[in-house]
Amino acid sequence: MTVSAKILVVDDERYLAELVATALRYEGFATTVAGSGPAAWQRIRADRPDLMVLDVMLGETSGFDLCRELRAAGIDAPVIFLTARDAPGDRITGFVAGGDDYVTKPFSIEELVLRVRAVARRLGSPGRSHVLRVGDLVLDEAAHEVRRGGRLIQLTPTEFALLRLLMAHPGQVLTKEQILDRVWQYDFGGNASVVQTYISYLRAKVDRRPDPDGTAPTPLIHTVNRIGYVMRSGGER
Repeated sequence: MTVSAKILVVDDERYLAELVATALRYEGFATTVAGSGPAAWQRIRADRPDLMVLDVMLGETSGFDLCRELRAAGIDAPVIFLTARDAPGDRITGFVAGGDDYVTKPFSIEELVLRVRAVARRLGSPGRSHVLRVGDLVLDEAAHEVRRGGRLIQLTPTEFALLRLLMAHPGQVLTKEQILDRVWQYDFGGNASVVQTYISYLRAKVDRRPDPDGTAPTPLIHTVNRIGYVMRSGGER
């Protein structure tokens, strides 16, 4: 993503939304603001943002529901949730809804900008041409496409970044801490459970979806108990 990437800030607290938007504009992002779910949809249709900063409590709707609607509509732009709720269950709800990060209020603007930049980097750099292959799984960085046995697999930016990391190190066991550092690019509060959550998402899309003839694909993503995860082809253990 370039510094001119488009970001939509959705928050019904107008002052906070403008404060966040101003900080992101200062960092070089093209930023717009919406104060409700319907207003957000208008901006999304008009501007097609590259990334969204989304408040969980939006009055008439919730940010979680809005994110689910986005994913159901095929919109895979990364979402960073803002919320005053910090219970572990709320974080899990956010990730299951399709979010990419979760920032609790009150927060520092500097921290939010750091997280926006970290998530933005996962979208990759235009013009790069790098193809990774493990077995019949192919990841094309330039086209931002993943195919298994020729079948296109739709991934969110975070899922794509995680798969790219695994495929770039075939046969190498990566710990949860290494994955957090390289995919999320910061400590994430020491909460490594997000790695397990996203591994389950990848397995559902890459390892468990039947081929057109109904046969199950050979698993490529393997768990190494108490250590981490590894990408292996041919069912090797």
